[in-house]
Amino acid sequence: MAIDRREFLRLAAWVAAGAGASACAPIYRQLAGGAPALGAWPSEGMDFALLSRMTYGPRPEERRRAAEIGLGNWIEEQLEPATIDDSAAAWRVQSLEILKSNADELDDGDEEEILLQLQRGALLRRAYSPRQLFETLVEFWSDHFNISIHKEGCLVLKIVDDREVIRRHAMGTFRDVLWASAHSPAMLVYLDQQVSDRVAPNENYARELMELHTLSVHGGYTQKDVMELARCLTGWTIKNHFWKGQFTFNPDLHDDGKKTVLGMAIAPAGQEEGESVLERLAHDPSTAHFIATKLARRFLHDQPEEGAPEIVARAAAAFQRTGGDLKAVLRVVLLDGLARGNGVGPKFKRPADYVLSALRLMGAETDGGAVLQGYLGRMGQATFEWPTPDGPPDVAAPWSGNLVPRWQFALALARNEVEGTQVDMSQLAQAAQASDPAGLLAELSHLLLGVALPPQAADGILAAFGDKANMDDPLFAEVVTAGLLASPAFQWR
Repeated sequence: MAIDRREFLRLAAWVAAGAGASACAPIYRQLAGGAPALGAWPSEGMDFALLSRMTYGPRPEERRRAAEIGLGNWIEEQLEPATIDDSAAAWRVQSLEILKSNADELDDGDEEEILLQLQRGALLRRAYSPRQLFETLVEFWSDHFNISIHKEGCLVLKIVDDREVIRRHAMGTFRDVLWASAHSPAMLVYLDQQVSDRVAPNENYARELMELHTLSVHGGYTQKDVMELARCLTGWTIKNHFWKGQFTFNPDLHDDGKKTVLGMAIAPAGQEEGESVLERLAHDPSTAHFIATKLARRFLHDQPEEGAPEIVARAAAAFQRTGGDLKAVLRVVLLDGLARGNGVGPKFKRPADYVLSALRLMGAETDGGAVLQGYLGRMGQATFEWPTPDGPPDVAAPWSGNLVPRWQFALALARNEVEGTQVDMSQLAQAAQASDPAGLLAELSHLLLGVALPPQAADGILAAFGDKANMDDPLFAEVVTAGLLASPAFQWR
């Protein structure tokens, strides 16, 4: 099929418009009914929307596995990531030696290369690891304990933070991930704790510890509590000489006076003062509610306090009952909430969700390199670069107004114009096992959207192609794929 770029764009726009028709509404709406037949891709009977919430795009083999063992068993399997063979993802990141390094080993390294390896490692694991739920939790905690690598000194420290704080504790207890973050040099530098001393206590970390990491802004603490906690934390700093970049407590910088935080009297005890407050914060009922709400927001609904209050309350109760066992909380959110359609509302794909779902569903081979990271940056979510401590938002509004970079990515990906990333469109079309253009359109829609296009929309798309709807020409599959990826329906998970 001879086609110029303008015609390519026109036809792709037809597909995108057709895929946005009423019968291809956001996929969360499927939760109320039965799953569609999934054609040649996975077995029938598994709801695409459910898996979309717990993965970066459910690949055919994951859809087959969930259909084979049942969704509840699939969730339980994902909640035990150590039992899932992750060698494919490990192989793809094995050459990224920087990810295995300590901060002192990287102190004089090439910052551009350090950043690229850090970002590539995150993207490749999300794209290729079968431990999909674990990777979504790694991103969740990276956002919750956000550290921007653009703060001076944070880049090399984030390498260790990502490995030893986030990835190590992503499915453990909240107390452990909070404790590890509070002793993380990357966090201390990012929020200026390392320069806090008894003469001039810095309140940045103390405030964010209560507002963003534990109690929430509605958690009942006061400005006095922030000031007193900042005094407790004086002396928490990092080493700058031998073993550079490691946590240390300097008693010479510590305020030894008596303090009161959240009504708790704290006697002089050096480093243990801050740690006693951490223990209190980790188990506070307001913390339980805050973490349950954020997890419900990630997996269920943009406004969980309104859309999923019962699930939030039950998840918070599980948090308190189990001492902050994150798997127990997730079982409530995923098994009682998501799997049963309780409290589920629309979830718009953030840029990382969008890019990764396109790569995974199309079976792309990617190096996760600078070009792909550039697309994420233009969409607004460059990996580990969010500038403020609150982390990238997990609601639709901040992302839904910047769609042009998504459309550009969709077109470039379908045409194999993303350097370092390759999609075999001929193989994809062959795998669809379609016998005519209508069949190929239907199968690609099943693959990428989890639903068939409405007959009227499908007929309109094929009519727009006319005699260019040629099964033997890869360009037909390219245009259809680009249109589906750019469609309104693909923006939702």
